[in-house]
Parts: sequence; C-alpha cells; structure tokens
Amino acid sequence: MRKSLSEIFNLQSIYFDIDGNSKEGFLAGLVDSFPVFHPEYNRTELFTAVMEREAKMNTGIGNGVAIPRAYCKGIGNMSGAIGISKQGIDYGALDNKPVQIVFLLGMDQKTDANNLYTLNLIFKLAQSEKLALMINAKNAEEIHEILSGIH
Repeated sequence: MRKSLSEIFNLQSIYFDIDGNSKEGFLAGLVDSFPVFHPEYNRTELFTAVMEREAKMNTGIGNGVAIPRAYCKGIGNMSGAIGISKQGIDYGALDNKPVQIVFLLGMDQKTDANNLYTLNLIFKLAQSEKLALMINAKNAEEIHEILSGIH
C-alpha cells in the first residue's frame, strides 16, 4: 500500500536547525532522529548505508533539495525525516547551490515498490511553490500541513 508524504514524514520526524553545517554532519543528525519513531533500527547501519549511497551518487537534486535514501533492516515500511537548514549546507548538489531541505528516506528492501512513487511526490514538491513555504515554515505543523496536500 502506498503511503502519503504526511505518513512517511510525521510531525515527530520534522527538524529545524540540526547540528552540522557539513553534509555528513547534517545527515548524521537526521539519522540520529530515527530512534524517535523506529527504536529497533541500527543507527550505524543506516548512516553507513546513507553515506555509501551518497558516495555512489550525490542526492542533492537542485533547487535547495536533497533526497538521501538507504535500505536498513529494522525500519520496515518506508519512513523518513525532514531536516530544514535556513542558511543552507554545502551538499554538492547538481546545481552547486546550498541545500536547505533534506528528505531522508529509510526503508526495508521489501518496500522498494513505494520508493519510486515517493520520489515522484518529492520531485513534484521540489518543483512547486510549496517548497519555499516549507523552507520558511515556522514549525513542524506547517510543514506537515503542506505535505498533507501533496498527492
């Protein structure tokens, strides 16, 4: 069953001003957030998988957006965390501009069918005016409300 963006990124998984001005530090902060909603996951396994994926291909898609993703046992259905950096981080994105919003996706191998559907929704969001609303949001509730309207 396909999950909506508001199901993948719940209120507890939306973060502002994560410690870490570097790509690696920012991603480490987002990975550290996973125990809040997935206490059974292995932090080292997820972080290593995310960084290996980044080494193969940078997930900074441009327009201030990055979508790192990795497979990790213990997560089950696809889950995610969103990190907002108002000042932006040097991510090495395709357009060489700082990344301000990171959509981290963690999933078990079995949820691969949802992967493309979810990526498509995030790509659509990244090309819409709603992206600026998310970056300038004051709280997680505002971001979650925007996500609820993406289909």
